[in-house]
Amino acid sequence: MPSARLTGSGSARRALLALAALAAFAAATSAALAAPPKPAIEPARSGTQCVEDTATMRRSHMNFLKHQRDETVHGGIRGARHSLKDCVACHASAKTGSVAAASTDFCQSCHAYAAVKIDCFECHTGKPPALAQRAP
Repeated sequence: MPSARLTGSGSARRALLALAALAAFAAATSAALAAPPKPAIEPARSGTQCVEDTATMRRSHMNFLKHQRDETVHGGIRGARHSLKDCVACHASAKTGSVAAASTDFCQSCHAYAAVKIDCFECHTGKPPALAQRAP
């Protein structure tokens, strides 16, 4: 009989250890699945209404920029409603003077949150025209 009691006691310990491991796994998984912090977006510089409402810009800004790019490259049309230059002029950070230089800048913070790589600023400046001219 003593051996039966030891076996039962070992089973209970194993069950408790398995339950503790399961609880630890559930806690770790829950923390890993938590949403990343929302991007910190500075208010626009101009204080005026954007060219589109916020929901439309979040959903379609890349399409507007691509369309404007095609109009500029193929048609020579500059300074239209959805120009990257105007976006940068309005949304550049007061701290960095850019939309993509730091992780808290307008474009960079949203694209990091959405896990999307920005390639605009590999060729284009992320600073407004007056600041871009002064940069070394």
